Amino acid sequence: MKRIHHDAQYKDVGCEISDDLSECGLIVGIKQPKLEMILPDRAYAFFSHTHKAQKENMPLLDKILAERVSLFDYELIVGDDGKRLLAFGKFAGRAGLIDFLHGLGQRYLCLGYSTPFLSLGASYMYPSLAAAKAAVLAVGEEIATLGLPSGISPIVFVFTGDGNVSQGAQEIFKLLPHTFVDAEKLPELAMAGHSPSTRRVFQVYGCIVTSRDMVAPKDSTRNFDKADYYAHPEHYYPIFHEKIAPYASVIVNCMYWEKRFPRLLSTKQLQELMKNGCPLVGVSDITCDIGGSLEFVNNSTSIEKPFFRYDPFKDSYHDDMEGDGVICLAVDILPTEFSREASQHFGDILSQFIGSLASAKDIKELSSHLRKACIAHRGALTSLYEYIPRMRKSLMDSLPILTNGLSGKKYNTLVSLSGHLFDQFLINEALDIIESAGGSFRLVRCEVGQNTNAMSFSELEVGADDSAMLDQIIDSLTSLANPRSKEGIRKERELSLKIGKISAYSTEDSMPRKEQAVLILGAGRVCRPAAEFLTSKENSYCGGLNGCDVGGFHVIVASFYQKDAEETIEGLKDATAVQLDVMDSERLSEYVSKVDVVISLLPASFHVAVASACIEHKKHMVTASYVDDSMSKLDEVAKSAGVTILCEMGLDPGIDHMMAMKMIDQAHSRRGKVKAFTSYCGGLPSPAAANNPLAYKFSWNPAGAIKAGRNSAIYKFQGEIVRVDGFSEIMATMARVGFFETELHPLIKGSRRPTFKEFLNEILKVGSSTPITTGSFKGSVGSDEELVERLIMLGHCKEKATAVRTVKTIKLV
Repeated sequence: MKRIHHDAQYKDVGCEISDDLSECGLIVGIKQPKLEMILPDRAYAFFSHTHKAQKENMPLLDKILAERVSLFDYELIVGDDGKRLLAFGKFAGRAGLIDFLHGLGQRYLCLGYSTPFLSLGASYMYPSLAAAKAAVLAVGEEIATLGLPSGISPIVFVFTGDGNVSQGAQEIFKLLPHTFVDAEKLPELAMAGHSPSTRRVFQVYGCIVTSRDMVAPKDSTRNFDKADYYAHPEHYYPIFHEKIAPYASVIVNCMYWEKRFPRLLSTKQLQELMKNGCPLVGVSDITCDIGGSLEFVNNSTSIEKPFFRYDPFKDSYHDDMEGDGVICLAVDILPTEFSREASQHFGDILSQFIGSLASAKDIKELSSHLRKACIAHRGALTSLYEYIPRMRKSLMDSLPILTNGLSGKKYNTLVSLSGHLFDQFLINEALDIIESAGGSFRLVRCEVGQNTNAMSFSELEVGADDSAMLDQIIDSLTSLANPRSKEGIRKERELSLKIGKISAYSTEDSMPRKEQAVLILGAGRVCRPAAEFLTSKENSYCGGLNGCDVGGFHVIVASFYQKDAEETIEGLKDATAVQLDVMDSERLSEYVSKVDVVISLLPASFHVAVASACIEHKKHMVTASYVDDSMSKLDEVAKSAGVTILCEMGLDPGIDHMMAMKMIDQAHSRRGKVKAFTSYCGGLPSPAAANNPLAYKFSWNPAGAIKAGRNSAIYKFQGEIVRVDGFSEIMATMARVGFFETELHPLIKGSRRPTFKEFLNEILKVGSSTPITTGSFKGSVGSDEELVERLIMLGHCKEKATAVRTVKTIKLV
């Protein structure tokens, strides 16, 4: 075996050399042992690559379980910050950059430039990491003294990623005279480098790029979001070849990549870049991801021959350094070039755990770091890894994928989970949620992250016997992805959830796509978020109208004022603004006939006219308002026309009802009993902010708010039916909880219940002693001019125009 320490050296420090391990209770290694070498009733520690149910390593896990073995996996020994404690990433980064600098000197020489890099050897040529670093420092001193040729300057190193591998490479880079620049400054740096006055340059430049520099959202109205990108990479397109690569001399690739993500640089993109005079000399693909993020890196290389040359002009590969193209380093065992230091580093950390592993008689005696790293204990999977057989079974069941979903399950959906599914054991929680609710799942696709910084991705076909059960599963999975603390603060958890359809062929065009149209009436503050959501392709969903897969809507925003509608849709690609008076029945009918759904965000008094037009043209309708008697009368005629009129879909009413039922349903699902439920709604300001005579801050149409406050209500309290007589009871209640200074409003002292009109009269101090009746209200409160003067005098309004509008509102309501 090729080892850096000989048997004699082990003997010198007191080790016993033997091929017989039968007396050993704990056996440690690095790579996976052969199956026949696994002894029964022992504890093993090595990199097993089994905790993600990797198919190729399941025979090893079966052997572990059959032989009643305890298995500890180094990959799962993590610190309190969730990062691996036993890893070689930094050594790969160090060796990878030193080797590339060695080759860079040779490549520049072939291009006609002599540089200080030419004196640097490969990593394995030095007796230690310290010696290699000293050699890099010597190169740096020569650059600082003699400089680099202007013909190849500025030399820009682009580092992808910021994990251990990238940190190791940057550690070597920083030994050279250098300056780091932000990605957006690269064009400016390139322009300065091409200046006629530029001579020799006495430093190199570095640029660290992450995913936000590599891709951009397809929807130009959205900003880059890391969590969204990892969950939905299909919503992003690559920009690295446009924003970064044109200015790079060297690409040091340190990032993990999966097929579902855009490539860092495709072969075609590289060919176009080189035709346009890109200064790229080579890439150090430390990740050694063959045919991966760098498509043209098509094979790995050896320590002895670490480079090949790719000629993009001829699309050909060569083993020399001469000729057109870029040099590529792709060695997959880089840490072995600093084998002594890498082994020392690994051994120093592992030695902290060896004593516990060797002496513990029960898993409970181990620290939490080691308990979490124990996949199997005495031949049984530990609780954290009980998901493995479920995933294995699901994988065996997954082919062929049937169009009618899981066998025996009537309701099915596709759930995509993206995040730290395995290293944070989120997959365990997700599967428990599905099965504990009575559902079933089948694994359709699984791509596992290969390090702690990389996300994993799984697609599960989830089935249930009824729609309510399936809804409960989806709701619980959503809560898992968006947990909140006891204080109600959302916790950051890198798990994303996406709900899709079951497809027999997994193709985009397996079902017809049809753009649906939605008419939104009203251009107030609620309209813009609705229009953004409906026009966004990212919010597309399955099983839409007429059985089609709906991928974004065309939205028509109609307002009495054309300007308001235009401002609302500004920047939205698939939206149209129109001027419309809904009382013009002919024009309303015209627009309703052109769409599939009408959303009325108008005051409730307009809904009947809109609903009548929808029923006439057999179009569905949604409102955010309470159902009143006039709307209720349309129920039968709407049913006869096959039209759905969905009301109370706002915040209050709407979201408050949904949140209430969510809490109640969750309590019932846990076999709980609801003893009391109280919901505080109405958009009331906190007492400290209720600093005006009405003790209210209008967030919507004032007339609508006051009219709603005057409505009566009914609820049950301690088994008794309670009826609230609208405004009077509300004002009395608000006074009791401290919203009003009762000394300023004597009408609400004690148990008095003022009407809305009485309350306004008290505020305005207008009118006679004659009792106010519905018919005498206008006369009692005085003329418009008197009210305007009174409002200004009391300080309620500063400008006359505002006071005039306020008076009109008062008289309207």
